[in-house]
Amino acid sequence: MYFCNAFSVKFREHVLISSNKRLLSALSSIKKPSITITQNLNKSTTMHTSVYVLMRYNFFRQSLPRLSPKIYISRNINGFNNRTQLSERSPQNPLYPYQRYVRFKNATPFYQKQIFWVYTGTVGGLGGVYYVSHLETVPVTNRRRFIDVTPKQEEKLAQQAYNEVMKQYGRKILPPFDHRTKFVKKVARQIVSVSGMQDLNWEFHVIESKEKNAFVLPGGKVFVFTGILPIVGNEDGLAAVLGHEIGHQVARHSAEKLSFVKILILAQLFLSIIIDPGLLGRLLMEFGMMLPFSRKCEIEADYIGLILMAQACYDPREARKVWERMSIAQKNSPPQFLSTHPAHESRIRKINEWMPEALQKREQSDCVNEYTGFMDTMNHFRDQWVKW
Repeated sequence: MYFCNAFSVKFREHVLISSNKRLLSALSSIKKPSITITQNLNKSTTMHTSVYVLMRYNFFRQSLPRLSPKIYISRNINGFNNRTQLSERSPQNPLYPYQRYVRFKNATPFYQKQIFWVYTGTVGGLGGVYYVSHLETVPVTNRRRFIDVTPKQEEKLAQQAYNEVMKQYGRKILPPFDHRTKFVKKVARQIVSVSGMQDLNWEFHVIESKEKNAFVLPGGKVFVFTGILPIVGNEDGLAAVLGHEIGHQVARHSAEKLSFVKILILAQLFLSIIIDPGLLGRLLMEFGMMLPFSRKCEIEADYIGLILMAQACYDPREARKVWERMSIAQKNSPPQFLSTHPAHESRIRKINEWMPEALQKREQSDCVNEYTGFMDTMNHFRDQWVKW
């Protein structure tokens, strides 16, 4: 290292001396009338001139001394604090970030562009064709509704739900030889025989529980809780409950609900593109669409069940009594707009409206004979006496 430094110094001295000699010879050869160049140039002046000429070359320049970390950091901090903020830049400043910000702020909303509505119209048209092509008619009520769930998909979902129910209530299910199970299956067979779905693999289970409820799973899996048996009272009352559950299966309400949920999800996604629905939008979806749709399905199941029990030769007037007893047993039920089921009063009012049609269906089914006519008369007098 020392040898290299010494060699560099000697080399620079040699170059400096050679340059001085050439400079002196060049200056001495210049002849101007106003300038007289003598041989007695000051040694210091010659040296300074030579150094100035040599320093014009990068090779002989020496680098600036390095800054200490403290000075370097302080300079960077001061430069960062004195920078121009984006919000303080004027529109005349040709900086790209500010121009980009102005363009974004004044940009036209995408939903006001023509291309957005072209895409929306195309998707809406295709969706309308898909919707119309998947419309079906509900048996008994002849209502048109949208269903895009195939029976195989419905069966797969039903099997999963059935396994969950059996896992939860499997130990509480009564055996087939229990008199309550026989009672339920006897009435169920009569209603299934007029439902038009005799080929379905129906299963009826009775669960030992005080819960006053009954439900059906897709695929004809019906579950009845023993807590509702005292409320139904007799075969006609049980026929009203079973007819309601079988009516859900006849109308395929489970598949219709799944299809309806798909429409709601697509509608919510479309609205979220234009506006932010937030919590209010979700509440409107739940209380303004989902719950009313569920109550509509329940009312339709009541109507189908009433017609089926009448065609199966059961007295449809007993359905009204069942819901009257149910309203007494469930006094603390939530308001109708917060429930998936209609209020008991609404159900009773609807049953009264449908009663003439149900009685006519019963007469057309050749169910009325001397015995049934006598029993109907006795039941009518009994009801009048109880009211009196």
